[in-house]
Amino acid sequence: QPQLVESGGGLVQSGGSLRLSCAASGFTFDYYTIGWFRQAPGKEREGVSCISSSGGNIEYGDSVKGRFTISRDNAKNTAYLQMNSLKPEDTAVYYCAASLGFETLNDPYDYWGQGTQVTVSS
Repeated sequence: QPQLVESGGGLVQSGGSLRLSCAASGFTFDYYTIGWFRQAPGKEREGVSCISSSGGNIEYGDSVKGRFTISRDNAKNTAYLQMNSLKPEDTAVYYCAASLGFETLNDPYDYWGQGTQVTVSS
């Protein structure tokens, strides 16, 4: 059974940092692009970042460029999102997702995690 489990969310002050993890199981992790998405209350889901299966292609949403860094460790079946210089507007539930055969945030994703809450206080 394919599964993605996010962790690392929490409450942080503006300007602080968090590192999210996405642990995968039940599918061949290193075949899949991994994406991070977020959704704030009352807002549409937003693509944050994605990384191709080999790590060679990376995309960031405009709102996080220069502050967030995506990475993956295929040996550990885990992807990461390092979030620095956090702002209150980064507050959202963050989801990781896996896509087979695609490499951008706008492509379809096959598997989704349950999400982890990130709250940035001002």
